[in-house]
Amino acid sequence: MIDYRARFRTNLMIAGCGLAAFAVVPFVANSGLMFLAGLVAINIVFGLSWNLLFSGAGLLSFGHAMFFGGGAYAMAVVSLRMPEVPFVIGLALGAACGGLIALLFGIIALRRASGVYFAVLTLAFSELVHILITKTTFLGRNDGLVGIRRPVIDLGVFSIDLTSATSYYYFIIVVMALVAMMLWCFQNSPAGRLIQAIRQDMTRTAFLGVHVQVWQLTAFVLSGSIAAFCGAVMVPFTQIASPEIAYWTVSTQPILFTLLGGAGYFWGPAVGAILFGTIDFGTRTMQGLSEITVGILLLAVVLMIPGGLLGLLKRRRKKARRMAEGSSPAQHEQSGKTEAGQ
Repeated sequence: MIDYRARFRTNLMIAGCGLAAFAVVPFVANSGLMFLAGLVAINIVFGLSWNLLFSGAGLLSFGHAMFFGGGAYAMAVVSLRMPEVPFVIGLALGAACGGLIALLFGIIALRRASGVYFAVLTLAFSELVHILITKTTFLGRNDGLVGIRRPVIDLGVFSIDLTSATSYYYFIIVVMALVAMMLWCFQNSPAGRLIQAIRQDMTRTAFLGVHVQVWQLTAFVLSGSIAAFCGAVMVPFTQIASPEIAYWTVSTQPILFTLLGGAGYFWGPAVGAILFGTIDFGTRTMQGLSEITVGILLLAVVLMIPGGLLGLLKRRRKKARRMAEGSSPAQHEQSGKTEAGQ
């Protein structure tokens, strides 16, 4: 029987260690590295939102950029056009914008398609959102929206000044850690396990009286809302909302994070996002090398380590344990072949 309390404590400790590691960055790195670390923290939750849909509901989405961009532009519009609206309300509106986009397109996509066709349909919807942004004067067309100010959160008794890059960076890592743990709690709740049951056997779950499409739509809306929240949090940090954040290439990022880290593990996208950020920093001065490196990594993961880095580490740990227990070489080789087949 699974001890969920022990698992919660373990994952809470993982989130706390990650938060502590990110908190040290401003003391040991320059402002450029701190900026990159903030983007990595946002990308971690962005990847987790996509994996909720993929490993949770079994839905492959190529359109998460429309949620991320929708939340970012909603936050930018609130900040520039309605400065009297509190910052926290702007974040909520950004998340709601992504949830609304997911609801509208999810109703159409889930009724009309499944599998690869669903993925292609989400890609088409995402490109539609991108085109609408570039053609809308209110959203700045191809130039986007610039000059977005970082906020001061007024809590009545006291206020939190987030106008500096460092203070907003700490706001990002704390909020992202909280959202990540909330997402873990959802995935391990009865509702989260029901969504996973749909992925494992849709026919049997429907036979038990579960409305499969409603729960798939629920996962789609929740995933879109979290992705949009990430976009809304990012905009005051970068102080610009450009159409590129809604382009289809942004949709490939959470997929890459998840595949690199391991789709079968909750923290897999986090590992992939950190590795991707490290590679991006290391190749920042080499034009075109970053894309080539990412492509090579993706091919390596698909062909050599389909379970991602965490899957590889788990297999190595099992191999070391079996060798420590004195298993014969023949048994060890046969076990390795069985795991590779899985």
